[in-house]
Amino acid sequence: MASNSTLPPPSEHDHVQDDAEDLDDKQIKDLLVEANTLKLEGNEHFKNQSWHEALGVYRSALGRLPKRKLPRPARLQEQEREDGKGKGKARDDEEDDEVPESSLPVLEPPVELSELERECAKARAVMNSNIGACYVKLGDHKEVVVACSEALKDDPVYVRALQRRAASNEQLGTWSGLSSAQEDYTKLLVLLPSDSPQVPQIKRALASLKPRAEAAQKRETAEMLEKLKGLGNSFLGNFGLSTNNFQFTPNGSGGYSMNFSQ
Repeated sequence: MASNSTLPPPSEHDHVQDDAEDLDDKQIKDLLVEANTLKLEGNEHFKNQSWHEALGVYRSALGRLPKRKLPRPARLQEQEREDGKGKGKARDDEEDDEVPESSLPVLEPPVELSELERECAKARAVMNSNIGACYVKLGDHKEVVVACSEALKDDPVYVRALQRRAASNEQLGTWSGLSSAQEDYTKLLVLLPSDSPQVPQIKRALASLKPRAEAAQKRETAEMLEKLKGLGNSFLGNFGLSTNNFQFTPNGSGGYSMNFSQ
């Protein structure tokens, strides 16, 4: 059960940092030091089981760090950037409404991070994972998944973040959550040493997840169909009909045939 306690108000630590492009190396290094100092403060709160205080300080530490770089649209070809080219001209092929591939945004391929950027990425991953640890203690598993997913964007092989996200998705018990937990546990088996004491536990979790995921899929599918049936009945009721007037039977070819009965 998630805690209903309110989070502490913003403190003097709270700050949202600008993009790294607006900062020089010295400024970024200073921010890393500030973030680490706040992280140590958060660790003390965590050790003292002051979960809300730890969460607030970890968030402040994360806010000190430069934001993660997002993929940017690649530059258009020179001829497409010429003023007026292709604008206001009638098309010979008026019936073709598809957007030309050349006009679609193309993301730049990932660029190699500098050593300082890697340090920032690792720090962001740690802060987000620590935020996830606080939410574990507060029983808010949805927020655990959100925080650990952010950590894994910066460090896709961060074992603790994978473990926390998988465990919280297990607790949520949804079809998508259980499927995600299966993926995370499978990845952990690759990352962890074969003699790790965590491996047997992960294998047991994986063995139990498959039937749980299948059951959740059936349950959620049935709930969705029931909602659709309700919508159908509300519409068909205007004509004196209901979904019970339509029967679907397997046709032997993997599909269904529909029969109408009055």
